[in-house]
Amino acid sequence: MRSFRVFWMALGVLTPGLLSQEGADIGTTLMEDPSVKAALDAAQRFEPQTLEDQIRLCEIPAPPFQEGRRAEALRRTFEESGLENVRIDEVGNVLGERPGQSRRPHLVFSAHLDTVFPEGTNVKVAREGTSLKGPGIADDCRGLAVVIGVIRALNHAKIRTPGTITFVGTVGEEGLGDLRGVKNLFERSLSDAIDRFVSVDGTGPAITHIAVGSYRYRVKYKGSGGHSYGAFGMANPIHALGRAIGKIAEFQVQKDPKTTFNVGRIGGGTSVNSIAHEAWMEVDLRSADKDSLQALEDRFRKVIGQALTEENERWANRGKLSLIAELSGLRPPGRTAESSPIVQAAVSVNKALGLPVRLAEGSTDSNIPMSLNIPAITIGGGGTGTGAHSLDEAFDSTDSWRGTQRAALLAIALAQN
Repeated sequence: MRSFRVFWMALGVLTPGLLSQEGADIGTTLMEDPSVKAALDAAQRFEPQTLEDQIRLCEIPAPPFQEGRRAEALRRTFEESGLENVRIDEVGNVLGERPGQSRRPHLVFSAHLDTVFPEGTNVKVAREGTSLKGPGIADDCRGLAVVIGVIRALNHAKIRTPGTITFVGTVGEEGLGDLRGVKNLFERSLSDAIDRFVSVDGTGPAITHIAVGSYRYRVKYKGSGGHSYGAFGMANPIHALGRAIGKIAEFQVQKDPKTTFNVGRIGGGTSVNSIAHEAWMEVDLRSADKDSLQALEDRFRKVIGQALTEENERWANRGKLSLIAELSGLRPPGRTAESSPIVQAAVSVNKALGLPVRLAEGSTDSNIPMSLNIPAITIGGGGTGTGAHSLDEAFDSTDSWRGTQRAALLAIALAQN
């Protein structure tokens, strides 16, 4: 493999001033290297294969907590691509290493395997012109395909980076998966070994450097239940749930930093003529600001307790209810500073390739490294996506090769010493 070196100090210790002198033009500098040009040309030329990978993986179901079949397909692809130490870890992540001249800096370049769609969903992809339609085709089958496209481009150009890149397909990014895949990377599989982290998630050219945190709760009110007529006057879990939802709906939250709440699912009861023995709801609380999120959680916990007290007092403690509030998901907020070397490298790469620069916030696998103060960003995989998380999800592949190019150039940039 051809080896090259860009004289750029380690990302983790650069000051903004040094970066502006040494690294702000890293994208342009790298593109002067013939091997990098060859990799970018390969990314464009092999885009049809990248799209085929996108379709192939998307037609393998990967419901929440059931990513195994898709993981196995990605594992085989990693092996066929020549990655080393290819493996599936204890929670289901797929990992494969592309050694550099040394182990460090160590870059993790990832996308997530799972979708939001339940078992039994028709995942057949329909293709019409430049449009691909199918559940998960953009989020995140596009990310997985781009990861493979980057490996293919680097291999074709015979590039050997100074640092090592580990390519990963993570589990548990969506919904109640609670980022269990990326959490395991940092806690066990690659503990203390990750210097920089990139997640390819969704579409377009955006650079996400702010992590929107969330608390997800499952709240349950429980009682003894009874006949709607014969046991009338007994405290009712569904009435308590209604009281709680009404209080949550009246929350006033700040717009900056954006802070949100949502009651996403409710359930309970056995029949129209029965007082329920339990009622439940699932609630999502979000903010990119740690203090704002904590304040919202405190208010939430207060009002669900008030709803319990009010329902019990309404019926003079007859059939007294109890409350269970379980934290079912925790995504810590965080951010990678706009002035940080990793963000500036991504901005430089976009500019070098003539792509628009748009810094964004979101909830992705990068939440975990950002919360640990490890340099991390999430990028889109190019193309245009619509209808994410719906059965009508679609991906327009017009010029999607530009996203694969961007990812390949960024991977090379971040694997520098």
